[in-house]
Amino acid sequence: MKKRFVLLIAIIFLLIAPSIDATESGRPNNKFGIHLAQPHHDEIKKAAELVNSNGGDWGYVTLIIQENDRSVQKWQEIFDLLRQYHLIPIIRLATHPEGEVWKQPNKNDAKSWVDFLNQLNWVVKNRYIILFNEPNHGQEWGGEADPENYSEVAFSFAKTLKEKNPDFFIMLAGLDLSAPSSLPNYEDAGAYLRKMINDQFSIFNFVDGLSSHSYPNPGFFGSPLDNGKRSIRGYQWELELLKELGVEKELPVFITETGWDGNSVNRGTVANNYQIAYEQVWLTDDRVKAVTPFVLDYQGDPFLGFSWKKINSQEYYQQFDTIKSMNKIKGDPEIIEKGTLTFNFPTQLATDSYFNFPIKIKNLGQGWWDKDANYYLSLDNFPKELYSFSDLKDTKLNEEVEINLYIKTSGLMKSQSLQFSLYHDQSKIMVSKSWKFNILGLPDLEFQIGILPKLIASSDDLEIQIFNNEEKLVFKRKGIKLQNGLGKTTKIQNIIFGEKYRIVILKPLYLPRQEFITFKKEINILKFKPLVPLDLNRDGKFSFNDINEVIKHPSLLKLFVP
Repeated sequence: MKKRFVLLIAIIFLLIAPSIDATESGRPNNKFGIHLAQPHHDEIKKAAELVNSNGGDWGYVTLIIQENDRSVQKWQEIFDLLRQYHLIPIIRLATHPEGEVWKQPNKNDAKSWVDFLNQLNWVVKNRYIILFNEPNHGQEWGGEADPENYSEVAFSFAKTLKEKNPDFFIMLAGLDLSAPSSLPNYEDAGAYLRKMINDQFSIFNFVDGLSSHSYPNPGFFGSPLDNGKRSIRGYQWELELLKELGVEKELPVFITETGWDGNSVNRGTVANNYQIAYEQVWLTDDRVKAVTPFVLDYQGDPFLGFSWKKINSQEYYQQFDTIKSMNKIKGDPEIIEKGTLTFNFPTQLATDSYFNFPIKIKNLGQGWWDKDANYYLSLDNFPKELYSFSDLKDTKLNEEVEINLYIKTSGLMKSQSLQFSLYHDQSKIMVSKSWKFNILGLPDLEFQIGILPKLIASSDDLEIQIFNNEEKLVFKRKGIKLQNGLGKTTKIQNIIFGEKYRIVILKPLYLPRQEFITFKKEINILKFKPLVPLDLNRDGKFSFNDINEVIKHPSLLKLFVP
């Protein structure tokens, strides 16, 4: 009885809780997308303007990679642009045209494809792959609609991809849902699926989603309110058929092609149809994860009527602004974040002091680390008002940058064990090794120095400057007294114990003197060579200009009297 009550409460909660559309459980998902024919910088930027507008982020783009265009450098640059503009790629594999038809792929081609695809640093964790295009059209499959051959090739590709990396998200080719049964040129989508599944049912062990070409047919001018196989709800027919054929796996739907032919339908009507389709069909169906209409920009036949961009113009048809203005979700796809945080910091610091230490951070994952994208470093379990970091900017895969840590020690602290963490938004994505150190009291320095030609060295205008091993001034104090050649300065700040420092003593009109010391916790004693009155023009060195100063100011001669 208790179990039934708990189950009832859970069901009620699911019914009243707001649904979150996500390709990964619990992660917000922006369904809006677009198909790109030529993914260059301007087109990618325009796609982001369309699908990531009005509250949206991380929309989708469908792209085609042909086997004769498998340049890792080219496609990595494209992927990096997609990463920059927060667009998730859906990649459809393609062979190349041979006369009037597309070459039929071979199952043995899988390895070379997988080797290429696995070299790319993908934009998000899910590597969305579509295995070719509308093979129930003979011209798309070497001239013959051959479901048994397609299932053999697709099985080889899907299995090889999954074995290489389980992050490959496999979808079979979208079918032409309006094709007649007229072999060898065409095969009905239902008959094609039946033959394919009958030949290779186990392929669905490697299939993760459904790529659907849910066009408003016939003639690409059907109503967005139509139902059935040849409508924008065609994916529903496909899902029902798959269940009928024994496929029990719940396949998320990616409508990677759809759209109205602007040569057959008024462009204003096209815009209205898209809005209705999104608002009343695709956005309300939790099974639909992405919709990438065909096509953002196509400047010639046979797809000019589907282009959202006007021919020979920089302007777009009305559907662009209509979809751009629709409310969207800020998507949050899973991104593989990994890298290294390395440092070599001291273990004994003076209290009440300021320090600046470099941290090397290297990106080995998919994220584009930048402060403007809410990536930042944090020093865990340390008061935030006592430290800061320089900004993390524009750090991509395999890039290493140096970030500066600015930290202040306090007299209230003793031993510390701290870790550095890299965050994205509020999520911790990387943690460094521990930095263990002690904070010690401020050191003193006793020194001995003479003042030539004086017999008794006394003064009250000495200045001490302390430089670290990078020749940065870390401490300065003026007005230090000297009595009988002995002086002392206490509570020296900004010191790292165990490191060597250059100590400089200055006195007006005298050449500077310097010595080196490694500060210790105990007393620090240093002996300098005598100060000599040979810097009469105050430039820090002896030259003929100093002699000229004596000529100009004879009173300076008293400095040479014992």
